Amino acid sequence: MAITQNANGSANGAPVVAAPPAQPAELDASKVVITLANELKPIPPATELKFGQVMSDHMTVASYDPVNGWSAPEIKPYGPLSLDPASSCFQYATNVFEGMKAYIGPDGKPRLFRPNKNMDRMAMSAGRVALPPFDTNELLKLIRRLVAIEQRWIPTQKGHSLYIRPTIIGTRSSLGVAASDSAVLYVICSPTGPYFRTGARPISLLAVNETVRAWPGGTGGYKLALNYAPTFKPQQYAAKLGYDQCLWLLGEKITEAGAMNFFVVIQRDDGDLDVYTPPLDGTILPGVTRDSIIALASAHPSRMVLPHLPTSLRLHVSERELTISEVNAWAAEGRLLEAFAVGTAVVVAAVGRIGYQGKDVVLPTHEGGLGPVARALYERLTEIQDGKFQWEDWSVVCE
Repeated sequence: MAITQNANGSANGAPVVAAPPAQPAELDASKVVITLANELKPIPPATELKFGQVMSDHMTVASYDPVNGWSAPEIKPYGPLSLDPASSCFQYATNVFEGMKAYIGPDGKPRLFRPNKNMDRMAMSAGRVALPPFDTNELLKLIRRLVAIEQRWIPTQKGHSLYIRPTIIGTRSSLGVAASDSAVLYVICSPTGPYFRTGARPISLLAVNETVRAWPGGTGGYKLALNYAPTFKPQQYAAKLGYDQCLWLLGEKITEAGAMNFFVVIQRDDGDLDVYTPPLDGTILPGVTRDSIIALASAHPSRMVLPHLPTSLRLHVSERELTISEVNAWAAEGRLLEAFAVGTAVVVAAVGRIGYQGKDVVLPTHEGGLGPVARALYERLTEIQDGKFQWEDWSVVCE
């Protein structure tokens, strides 16, 4: 039947009801368009891998605009992005990223380590800088699909993995100081070897409070690119003085070690050990490795026995404020048994000395670089990551 339009805006005499505005599309992994590279790159020998320098064959990309929402995601050959020079990511640092790793399990299948933790943190960080929201479950589906495609890039040697960098950047092309209502979400992958190429060794830290990494009410608890650049200059200064990283202080309060979470092991009077790490007070990044270390240490020995540690030894884990004066006092009393830093890249790294106000606190040395507690946690954590030890569904297969 033909429809005629009246001058009063009605069709066939009936009032016209305006169609409700379409809702912006959600991120939908089922709409992914996969275009595989015609020519695959050669994979460097595992002994030549350096962190973040070689990228795999493919990447995942999706874009958001305020009218249409999320585009159909693409998995396509790795390559550059085209962005307006006025994009928010360049002008106002609206950049969020995550760090994850994929491993090959004993069954030959690629697997991720606690990926939902990364997705939750990424959504939280994106919200902090007012970037468009996305469905974390759909993003994880896309990451699992990409990892399955890039399986040949996952090294099988011990201590090696495929590093995964999900990133979301604001792309609103305006110099106006406002939230970005447009974004690009992408995921890239890079094969990587052990943090210490020649074997584990203790790192040295320079405690600094003249400059700070984060402050109360700021952004230290979010994984934002803007948190990292201001640390480069103090890090150069620490290196000039012979230290590997900065131990970031707020006054005397310890926050993080470099870009890692910080732990100490203290001897108790009853023969047990205290394991302390600073609390999540807004200045501390809620690290996935940090959370895992706390859980594993707390489980010994009641729910699980850590490698090489006696069942009679109890680890009393506590998230509590730590000060540099306390560390100095524990060292002077002979109670500071270990200090270590944890993160996705390093997993667990022993701390050998801490410099502060011209003096060094030197920690006990141990064969193999790691102290007994740090070594036990490192071994159990990497066994779970590699799929060799099953623990609370932390290892997720990519199929």
